[in-house]
Amino acid sequence: MRAWVYLLVAIFFEVIGTSSIKLLVHDFPLIGYGVMYSLIGLSYFFLSLSVKKVPVGVAYALWEGIGIVLITIVSVALFNEQLGFFKIGGLGLIIVGILLIKSGTQSVAKKVTNYQAKEA
Repeated sequence: MRAWVYLLVAIFFEVIGTSSIKLLVHDFPLIGYGVMYSLIGLSYFFLSLSVKKVPVGVAYALWEGIGIVLITIVSVALFNEQLGFFKIGGLGLIIVGILLIKSGTQSVAKKVTNYQAKEA
């Protein structure tokens, strides 16, 4: 369970770090880059903690996919960026992919648990 919390924290830092690029880099370039690199570094740190228990492919896919969706939401809300039909469709496909990856992870974990129980 803790590994999933680390993954959520990694996603949070990725979203804030990436969003800070547009907020800080133009007005305060040195501070902006420092904040961005620090937050992205923390994101990778927590991602590395999560992959101790979560398969690396699953963790990376969720980190990147959820991050893209949340960064897009932040961009629309804070920076008045526009969402077109294709962007919305792409985000929908990302969300479907995230759900498929997550459900595939659960079914594999159940099979492994059932297999281990039969062997014991």
